[in-house]
Amino acid sequence: MLRIEDQLKKMAAVMSVVLWATAEAMAQDNQARVTRRIVVSIPDRKLAVMEGDTVVRIFDTAVGAPKSPSPTGTFTIINSMENPTWYTKGRIVSPGPANPLGTRWLGLSQKGYGIHGTNAPSSIGKNASHGCIRMRNRDVEQLFKMVAVGDVVELIGERTGEVARIFAPVIVAAADDNN
Repeated sequence: MLRIEDQLKKMAAVMSVVLWATAEAMAQDNQARVTRRIVVSIPDRKLAVMEGDTVVRIFDTAVGAPKSPSPTGTFTIINSMENPTWYTKGRIVSPGPANPLGTRWLGLSQKGYGIHGTNAPSSIGKNASHGCIRMRNRDVEQLFKMVAVGDVVELIGERTGEVARIFAPVIVAAADDNN
């Protein structure tokens, strides 16, 4: 029978191996995450999630109104929040159905701007926001799971060749009923 000291030494050795293996697995998980970028076409009012040059998913959005246009340029996601609180000039709106930010917020490196849900889904597809990128709540909840803090967000204000390629309509051939 092993003495208590020997048993404790064995247990410590086993625990150190388990902790090392866990740390290694976590490090591999973090490295395995594919870096994604978001491309927003302001003229198309659409958002694409990209992996390299491959489109993973496209969502409809609302973008800035003419009097409060969305900024253009390359930004990063600096924070993300579930059920955000909305703060505006002397007013605070708690999470819930009346919150203009909807159910998710992805804050951008351009102060005051982000990608978020909405309590006005009829605005999607229009130039209607105060400059942020609005999405349907169900869509922003999916996007929230697909991207992370540090991912790049490109807000593009004109229809470039890349934008045309990313957001080109997919044409599906109709089935031939004669066969």
